[in-house]
Amino acid sequence: MKRYKVQLTTEEHEQLQKLISSGVAPARKLTRARILLKVDAGMTRAKISQVVDVTSNTVTNVCRTFQTQRLDAIERKVPNREYGHSLDGEAEAYLVAIACSKPPEGRERWTLRMLQAEMVKRNHVDEVSHETIRTALKKTNSSRG
Repeated sequence: MKRYKVQLTTEEHEQLQKLISSGVAPARKLTRARILLKVDAGMTRAKISQVVDVTSNTVTNVCRTFQTQRLDAIERKVPNREYGHSLDGEAEAYLVAIACSKPPEGRERWTLRMLQAEMVKRNHVDEVSHETIRTALKKTNSSRG
């Protein structure tokens, strides 16, 4: 296991102490702050994982993140993902038109999966997930049926 050295500045140490003493923060943030303070104090990762009640991997991950992000390491992780939209404006218009049309015989309303299959069947898209259908309908504020 690679060791990640944590040396807090006086300002960082005070900031973390203040955060913990206030107790007004998400539990995950407080836990990460405690981990950084204990590593800085020289406590072993195994002991920290026992005291803070986390895995040793969590201690290592917090320390590793601290190397690049400093105190931002205690913040909630936000995924660094960007997804392209598989439905363009024209395809969304067709989707809304289908969703607002009469559902197939024997059905009371369109389901997401039925709309998904219908979009492919009518060659508006090669493939699309039902989740994309849901988000597109939500975005356009359309109801299904």
